[in-house]
Order: sequence, then structure tokens, then C-alpha cells
Amino acid sequence: MDQIVTVAPYDLAAPPSDLDLAIVILNYNTRDLLRDCLRTVFAGAHSLRYSVCVVDNASSDGSAAMVAEEFPAVHLIANRANRGFSAGNNDGLRWYGFGGEAEVASAHLARYILLLNPDTLVPPTALAEMVRFLDERPRVGVAGPRVRRLDGSLDRACRRSFPTPQVSFYRMMGLSRLFPNSRRFNAYNMAFYAEDAVHPVDSVVGAFMLLRREAVLQAGLLDEKFFMYGEDLDWAKRIKDCGWEVWYNGHVEITHVKEAASRQSSKSRIDFYEAMWIFYDKHYRDETNWFLDKLIVLGIVVQGGVDVSRHLWEFTRRGHDGGMNGGRQAQRPPAEKKAAAAPAPNQATLTIGIKQ
Repeated sequence: MDQIVTVAPYDLAAPPSDLDLAIVILNYNTRDLLRDCLRTVFAGAHSLRYSVCVVDNASSDGSAAMVAEEFPAVHLIANRANRGFSAGNNDGLRWYGFGGEAEVASAHLARYILLLNPDTLVPPTALAEMVRFLDERPRVGVAGPRVRRLDGSLDRACRRSFPTPQVSFYRMMGLSRLFPNSRRFNAYNMAFYAEDAVHPVDSVVGAFMLLRREAVLQAGLLDEKFFMYGEDLDWAKRIKDCGWEVWYNGHVEITHVKEAASRQSSKSRIDFYEAMWIFYDKHYRDETNWFLDKLIVLGIVVQGGVDVSRHLWEFTRRGHDGGMNGGRQAQRPPAEKKAAAAPAPNQATLTIGIKQ
């Protein structure tokens, strides 16, 4: 058994029907941040019919016990192993009736699904405003708000173009830094738009990813080959390929405590470059000419090697483990196979720039 399912005092063995919003929060060793996140969710000023499912990926900090004790209205799925971001979120989605052989009739599924990080803070009106945003735009399958970091800066991953070979080439050449407001050379981070703008994008960030029921039914669940990073880009790509639009709503803002897990392990860094490769190989390699393909492979290998070597050097100088801890940075146990990773602080290479 991979899971232990803890049911709240009243009957949460099955999700409520006819929900406006099904919220899935995947947690790994962020107990205190998760508590704050849940408090903001339940303090929301809205009339939405919603449900919250927390999936805990084998945390060792008492996160699951905290949820069971302090938030009895939350459905808790406590995994015995760290299943990664994609698989963990899929556990929650399946509980709501999405995916699997016993998929519930679509009319009884929640109208919208929200993937929410445990290290986020959601203002009282944010959920209602984002749901209304999608209600007013029936062709939008995915939407996300402006995401602000604790230092006041914009989390640039909240509005992105897909990291195509061309986009990645401009980043490798440093053109995105030389021309940060260029639609051509800095398409990935879309800095040419105002932060409070409302506009279509290729992808929003998985820290707050609101999806329409019909889009998920068409595209399917998250691809579990992505242990962490890249899965939101992949999901957005598959949903857009089904004909849906993806939008950024800069009129709504949430806070992402991204620094809570900024120190990454060497394993996570290696795995990050594997996620780059999975995304590129899945979506772009067949359309890429031989020469550019080899450059991309070389870029992933070289940049990954330099990044990991630098981290290991810093690790030996520190004399203690700089491993990651929390939220999306959910490190695999030592015995598990490596899978996903964290981005280098200043990614600027030909590699596919999967950045959270």
C-alpha cells in the first residue's frame, strides 16, 4: 500500500458533488506553511461551493497529523512514500473523480480544479475572482494570478511562454538579458507585459494553477514521468494542444513563499535537468533539426554538470547537507530513483528552461 487515507470526522470518503472548486494541495515537510495556507483558503470571502484535499508525500515533520487535528473539513491523503509532485497531485485529482477507470460522470465533477502550493497565501477574494475570471471566458482552460514573492518581486514563472528550442537559444546567447523587454528575445518570461496586465500565455505556475473541468477531461492528468519541475508546462502544453487557451490574470495576486525551500540538494539539481530533457524530448525533439538537437543535448549535459559540480563544491565547503525541504521541492528518499529537479538561480543556456 502506497497510501494511508485519513477521513475527517464526518463522511469525506467521497468528495461532495456539484462543487464549484476542487482544491488539491500537495505537501512535503512544510507543516507551518501549510497551516498558514489552509487558514487563508478557509478565510476566503466568497460563496463558492468548494472542497480541499491535502496530499502529504510522507512528510516527517508532522504535517499529516496537523491537518487531521486542526482542519477536520480537509480530506487528507497521507502517502507512505514521496510520490513526487505529479503523482501526488494526481492522487488528489483521482479522489475528486478525475482519471482512472472509474471516472465520475462529468456533470458530477467539480467545475474547476485548483492546484495550490502549501507555501502560498491566498487573499480573501482571490478564489472567487479567479473562478469568475474563467466563468467569463469559456474558452480558457487554464488560468493563474500574479504571484508575488516575499521580497516583493514577481515570481516570473507565473506567466511563461513554452521553452521552445528558439526561445532557449536566445536565453543561451544572453539575448534575453540584453533585451529584457523584447517580445522576440525574452519571450519566455514575458517581461514586456505589465505585471498587472491580463493576457494569454503558454503556461502559468503550478503553485496556483486553476483548470476547467472539461480541459482536464480532454488532456488527462499530470504526466507522472515528471517528478517535480516541468509538469505544469507539460500540462499546459497538452491542454493548449486540445484547443484551450491559457491566461494570466494580473488583477489578482497571491503570495508565494518560494524562499522557504531555496536550498537544493545535488540530487534535485541533477533531476531538474532530466525534467528538461523529458519536456524537450516529448514536445520538440521530433521537430528540431539535427544540429540544434545536438546543441540542446550538449547544453543540458554541460550546464547540468557545471551546476551540480558547483553545488557539490559548496556542499563540501559548508560541511553539511544543503538538501531541500518543502512544497514543490519534495526530495525523493535516498533509495528512490532520481527524477526531477530545481533550477539554477540564473538559468541562461540553450537548455529547455523549465523554471518554477
